[in-house]
Amino acid sequence: MPEKETIERAQEDAREGKSPSTQAGEFVREEIHHVREGKHGVSSPKQAIAIGLSKARKAGVKLPPPPAGSASSSTKSSGKQSSRRQKTSRKRSQATLKALKREGRSGASRKALSKQARSTAGKRRVARVSSSKRKAA
Repeated sequence: MPEKETIERAQEDAREGKSPSTQAGEFVREEIHHVREGKHGVSSPKQAIAIGLSKARKAGVKLPPPPAGSASSSTKSSGKQSSRRQKTSRKRSQATLKALKREGRSGASRKALSKQARSTAGKRRVARVSSSKRKAA
């Protein structure tokens, strides 16, 4: 469950008219803090981001669903989400937390996050260039 301050910051961003990705950034930031504090670990920066985005979606941030083929979207039937989400069972949430505690902490290091940001930015550049080439053709 996200902390109350995180939800309040995200709601404030929503009131100010900021984008859903900015609102979700609060949850991702919180998740990185959790890893650095030692509450649990992550195998990579991508995992920390994915956990944060998942929490943001559950808190009501209007983010698009995760891309098809990812682990969290494979359980949904044909992309439809039920209007009422079932609460995660105690046994499952305990198992998830136990698995995360076995993971390392280096996924939220400055170096790992910097590398992740650069690689993602590089992919965005390539996509922008290829789309402009398609328009020109």
